Amino acid sequence: MACGAAFALTAVILGAFAAHALKEILSNNQLASFETGVRYQMYHGFVLLFTGFAFDKIKNTAIISKLFIIGTLLFSLSIYLLNLQVLIGTSLSFLGPITPIGGMLLIIGWFIFLLSLFKK
Repeated sequence: MACGAAFALTAVILGAFAAHALKEILSNNQLASFETGVRYQMYHGFVLLFTGFAFDKIKNTAIISKLFIIGTLLFSLSIYLLNLQVLIGTSLSFLGPITPIGGMLLIIGWFIFLLSLFKK
């Protein structure tokens, strides 16, 4: 649950950072991409809180939580860094393939979550 709360907290901070500090620096496309990372981070922060509260009621919560944590880190963090590379001053294009890997882990996590609910 702590990871879910940390994801939600940092999503709010990063969302505010994007809305105020980055809107003059990033293009509209970059800003929209950054906000996608924030949105997915917040969604998965909430679901991690939920799975923490329902840990004993849902099967496979440990693996689901790990998939959501790793998937969110890979997905959102790679999006943040790819869009901030202009500020960082170095090319981070090697992170491009990391984003879909994170997305695939999120999909697998949701699939296992759904199957676990049907098994209940």
